[in-house]
Amino acid sequence: MTASALFVDLYEIAMLRAYFELGMAERRASFGLFVRRLPQERNFLLACGLADLLEELRALRFDDDDLRYLASLGSFPTEFLDWLARLRFTGDIRALPEGTPVFANEPILEVSAPIGEAQIVETLILNQIGLQTMLASKAARMVFAARGRAIVDFGARRAQGFDAAVKGARAFHIAGVAATSDLAAGRAHKIPVAGTMAHSFVEACPSEAAAFEAYARIFPRTTLLVDTYDTLESVRKVVALAREMGADFDVHAIRLDSGDLLALSRQARRILDEAGLTHIEIVASGGLDEARIDRLAAAHAPIDLFGVGTEMAASTDAPALDIAYKLVEYAGEGRMKLSPGKRSLPGRKQIFRQFHDGVAVRDVIAREDERYSGVPLLEPVMRDGEIVKAPSSLADIRDHARAAMAALPADVRGLAPCASPYPVTISLRLVEYEREVEASLARRTWPRARQPHLTRCS
Repeated sequence: MTASALFVDLYEIAMLRAYFELGMAERRASFGLFVRRLPQERNFLLACGLADLLEELRALRFDDDDLRYLASLGSFPTEFLDWLARLRFTGDIRALPEGTPVFANEPILEVSAPIGEAQIVETLILNQIGLQTMLASKAARMVFAARGRAIVDFGARRAQGFDAAVKGARAFHIAGVAATSDLAAGRAHKIPVAGTMAHSFVEACPSEAAAFEAYARIFPRTTLLVDTYDTLESVRKVVALAREMGADFDVHAIRLDSGDLLALSRQARRILDEAGLTHIEIVASGGLDEARIDRLAAAHAPIDLFGVGTEMAASTDAPALDIAYKLVEYAGEGRMKLSPGKRSLPGRKQIFRQFHDGVAVRDVIAREDERYSGVPLLEPVMRDGEIVKAPSSLADIRDHARAAMAALPADVRGLAPCASPYPVTISLRLVEYEREVEASLARRTWPRARQPHLTRCS
């Protein structure tokens, strides 16, 4: 599903008209996308959403309906709308590969293009990268908490709309989630799909035993939901059904959706094992977040798979990122924002990730043309509006994410905030350039007698 070119804030179109009328629209500019600060419960973020964004940018154009709507607003003259009809994104983008851990103030991507083009895509970029990065980062915590047990996405019904559900499932899968219950997401991204049954089926049948038998005969290898009435009695009915069906019994798992999951899973496991049904797995769901999953895993609950819905789909503890898209260069000169708490680093940049014995130990944010020890993370993905690097398969992105997260220090991968955040430093050349740009902006902005005291960026 391609976004309309009108997926843009009004002020961006207004600025575009101003750039056009001032003869500035074709001057080259660079913008950087970064997160100012990590949410309190995040030690890192997992960059995600790039592939979808690049396809949107390649398809960007204002159609006749878009232009008629803009004309109806009364603020945009015909000459500007005619120019807008011909507008295409012709810029260059360097970006982190999807599935790369990223930290505060590090560029997730940089756009270099005529300023009109680079400005008009601000909302789209923030939305596409911000959403999937937020959701992938939450899902990674679920995967860490599960300690090798599978996580399945049950969250489509609680996601913030269709687009968030489908793209969220993609982000979850990159972070290590095994499957999704949503068929639209499964088809769109070739993600494995999984599902069980709802309480309503059990309630609609003449009895719970009848519901189990019908479902088990219609859907071999199914998962039976056992907490509609009395959980442990329901498990015993599964045992009775196994005896009744004999060789035809092929139930794969039972699902616990409420109650004390630790105690119930242990008791259910005992009942199943004593009946010789050691192959039947136990699925747990019902308001799970990473903290509950972590406690269950730490207690060695005999749970093989966790179905996670609302907490992951809405990233309830951190439902938004402090993500920004800021001008860093215009017409070959560095630009930066000086507002307290919202400063930005000028110029195009590169990130170097340094390792010791295979473990990431420090990132250095440097100028684009610097050569530093470590692995450079930003890579060209679009040139002149065309995708220059063939998109990786979802499986390859997932493998990259798994390896990149495994290379982080153990405490960074933990659920608790790090006592000492992962080190991110700024190269000496970038610090010096920041001072130069800040001094230049001060000379332009304030009379000499009123120039503010300039401070070094921490």
